[in-house]
Amino acid sequence: MRISIKLKFSLFLAVLLILSVGILSYFVLRGVGLNQQAQIEGLLAQHVKTVNLRVKQTYYTGTRLTPQAFMQQRGKALAAELAGFTGLQVTLYDTKGQQVGTSLQREGPAAGNPADALAYALQNKIAYQSSGDTLLYLAPLQGPEQQMGVVQLEYPLQDARSFQRTLLNLFLTTGAAVLVLSFIGGYLYFNKAAAAIGRLKKAAESIRRAEYISAPPVKRKDELGELAEGIYFMSREIDSSIAAKDEEQRKLQLAVQKLQALEQQQKQYIGNISHEFKTPLTSIKAYVDLLNMYDDDPKLLSDAKLSIAKETQRLYEMVEKVLQLTALEKYDFESQAELLEVADVLQDICSRMKGKAERYGLKITLDAEPAHIWIDKESFMHIFINLLDNAIKYNVPQGTVHLHGRVRDHRVWITVRDSGIGIPAESRDKIFEPFYTVNRDRSRQSGGTGLGLSLVRNLVEKQNGTIELLEPDGEGTAFQLSFPVMS
Repeated sequence: MRISIKLKFSLFLAVLLILSVGILSYFVLRGVGLNQQAQIEGLLAQHVKTVNLRVKQTYYTGTRLTPQAFMQQRGKALAAELAGFTGLQVTLYDTKGQQVGTSLQREGPAAGNPADALAYALQNKIAYQSSGDTLLYLAPLQGPEQQMGVVQLEYPLQDARSFQRTLLNLFLTTGAAVLVLSFIGGYLYFNKAAAAIGRLKKAAESIRRAEYISAPPVKRKDELGELAEGIYFMSREIDSSIAAKDEEQRKLQLAVQKLQALEQQQKQYIGNISHEFKTPLTSIKAYVDLLNMYDDDPKLLSDAKLSIAKETQRLYEMVEKVLQLTALEKYDFESQAELLEVADVLQDICSRMKGKAERYGLKITLDAEPAHIWIDKESFMHIFINLLDNAIKYNVPQGTVHLHGRVRDHRVWITVRDSGIGIPAESRDKIFEPFYTVNRDRSRQSGGTGLGLSLVRNLVEKQNGTIELLEPDGEGTAFQLSFPVMS
């Protein structure tokens, strides 16, 4: 069965009001009851002080008797006299719990049996109990040295309970009136909200039929108004997206053209790889043919072993770098970033490359400020090992390679400078292209493949860094790299 949302909201409001009024009534009535109880207890405590004072006065002004004899002889008179002082019914008991006097018309308690409370009061403590519309308040009577009995005051509770009933009726009447009025007002208000929801539903149906709206269906300064604005915005966006299909189609055609251009570049790339692979393979094949012809020539055998080993190593390095470069271009290369101290890692790299530099008669120096960066350590080491390797390969005898690191503008700037043969001006814009070498003869002698700098640039960009070839300052080559510093 379908229930209107305005009826649901109205019923929810009614339940909420009933709970609120009920909880409020409970705590108010409880507070009033506790307050009345505190006032009654205070009044009765004051009466007990008056009773004790009067009993002591009577005890000291008359013939000196024992407390027990005093209570037996003067109990009835004192009870009647104290009832006149307090305006309450008074009953006196001696230390044995025997009634010695009362202001009641007949002997014995008029309201319940206070035996338990009396036993408690005989222990020099205050006790009270409720019986019907009467509160029995029992307190110790203090003698000259110790307790001489118990006084019982009977306090009527009719007025206090009548006030509580009146207050309860007032809460019930007021709560019922508020509930009825709030339910009517809530129903009318939710009826207005339900009408707005109906208009929103109608607008959604129109959009479903591709009949787009030209203005928000509801104008309100609340969540329904925001929803209406959202529906209107959605309608406008859908309308504009249909008009944008032609533009997307044009972009798709452009993407197809770019893919075709990329395919052409890939073919050229494969051609370059094939050409570069052919050179060491041709050299290896030539030596194999010579060995087949002159296998008894020791000098030829020695030269062939050295050349074949050299070309094989060059071919291996070329294949390895091609695979790394391809992985960087095709995939999001896996890396595990960590907090790296730049100066320490550069010192480690320089120590690793020191042996190779000494074989060429070169010297590596390092001057780097401490700095921390967030980077993949393997990629960082690969970058600088490649750069140092190039600086060693293309250097001059007794040359130098210097690494310089400084921190500025929240980045660490690292310069790799060598005293080598340098790079001609016409080649500076091409050195980061795959398979590009400045001097092919020198590259073959040193084992260069033309892939190292291309791989370095890709690794640097993957780590949010930059690399550039600095303008020549005398002889040699200088590369400057930068990485963001971790604060």
